[in-house]
Amino acid sequence: MSAKLIMTLDGAILKEYPIKKDSLGIGRRHGNDIQVNDMTVSGRHALLTTLGGDTFVEDLGTTNGTMVNGNYINKLLLMHGDIIQVGSHQFTYFAEENAEYEPTMFVKAEMDETRLFNKDKPVPDDMKGMPLGAAKLLNGPCANVVMEMRKPFNTIGYKGKTLAMIARGMEGYSISIFEDKGGVSGSAIPLLNGEPVTEHSVKLQEHDILEISGFQMEFIYLH
Repeated sequence: MSAKLIMTLDGAILKEYPIKKDSLGIGRRHGNDIQVNDMTVSGRHALLTTLGGDTFVEDLGTTNGTMVNGNYINKLLLMHGDIIQVGSHQFTYFAEENAEYEPTMFVKAEMDETRLFNKDKPVPDDMKGMPLGAAKLLNGPCANVVMEMRKPFNTIGYKGKTLAMIARGMEGYSISIFEDKGGVSGSAIPLLNGEPVTEHSVKLQEHDILEISGFQMEFIYLH
């Protein structure tokens, strides 16, 4: 059975792409095997190549870069459950075609705005010297994936619904519930160290555990 990619946007499944060719191009232009309508995506952005059962993803020298599990890469061997980020879209790699996709908690790994101008300046000037926080997923098919949180605002959610926001400021990171007209109730209420997040903003400490609908992540600093 061939492997496949599950294309998602903010946790919502858009399409499945079976990997049946030795090479698979991703980009904004017509002619790519996977065309992504996103202005932050380059014309030819990333290339998947399969050799002897192994699949690699390669960034094609793009301005905004390609991420796997929240980290910028040049070329990387993909493992089952890896998450490729191209612009605002994510592609979850499944090594087996029959593997079941289960929508899980997501951390939106947004492109850092400064990378549009300078690839060597991934952190805004006013954030220099601050430790970089990250979310380490603890369970589910993407367990142990680490998602960096570079931007001032990082959204987290479940099954495509944004449930909370982690803000990055000069005094560290804080979490707040994302309120909308529908509200949040039941098992979808984010828990911080086992307690519901009810205050407007709660400062995060290293190794805090956040839980959403049974999926857990640990807040860590990348030292």
